[in-house]
Amino acid sequence: MQRAVTRTLLAPSVISLLLWMIVPLAMTIYFSTIRYNLLYPGEHNFTGLLNYEFFVTDPGFWPAVNNTLILLGSVLAITVVLGVALSALIDQPFFGRGAVRVLLISPFFVMPTVSALIWKNMMMNPVYGVFAWISQTLGMEPMDWLADVPLFSIIIMVSWQWLPFAILVFVTALQSQDTEQKEAARMDGAASWHIFRYLTIPHLARPVAVVIMIETIFLLVVFAEIYVSTGGGPGYDSTNLAYLIYSQALLQFDVGIASAGGLFAVVLANIVAFFLIRAIGKNLTV
Repeated sequence: MQRAVTRTLLAPSVISLLLWMIVPLAMTIYFSTIRYNLLYPGEHNFTGLLNYEFFVTDPGFWPAVNNTLILLGSVLAITVVLGVALSALIDQPFFGRGAVRVLLISPFFVMPTVSALIWKNMMMNPVYGVFAWISQTLGMEPMDWLADVPLFSIIIMVSWQWLPFAILVFVTALQSQDTEQKEAARMDGAASWHIFRYLTIPHLARPVAVVIMIETIFLLVVFAEIYVSTGGGPGYDSTNLAYLIYSQALLQFDVGIASAGGLFAVVLANIVAFFLIRAIGKNLTV
């Protein structure tokens, strides 16, 4: 009786969740099998897998896949390495530690669009940006970051946005570390580096795995930074899968090909998540 009541109470939320997930997915699958262009709304011819072929053979497909993987790997490496280093530093007692923690975590609460505007207009502008001023001060020619190194510029923006998340997770994990082990190691004559290498880093193994999994899910669909700063250019130099799908849907008005691209991105994200979850599961069982 109690189980029946529990299922009855859970039914509305479960049904709503399934509808919220299944209906858009079903519509995306349907649109990916028809020829549906917003410029010709009356045409809904069945094309089978032709939209998938068009998306995969698009000139921007492989650059987008390559840029997506480079962006993912670079941001993960930067946020994990710097996150661990900065977390270990601010975990030490010093004057103003609370204020420093707040300042380090605060960029995570800035909207991606605002973050991109800040980097584009205040930091990377080749005329009046901070980087241009530093270059001129050092007697160097200012660089147009968004034109010369667009993908690297996006990596900097996204890393700045996600580094506070990694720091927040790692600092929380360090606060739960057994201090007695560290004190015993110091009494035995272990140097600070050895304590960090053999005690702190193994303690952070699980938080690192969690950070990698969560960031990967969001980094595969980075869009706002690219849209606001580079527009995917020059050419396809900073185009990722999310921006390529947007381009197909809202710039070329081809809903069919964009839906096929969306399903491809979903499959790619699930494959990455599957292997990450397996890796994390193995790590948690150690």
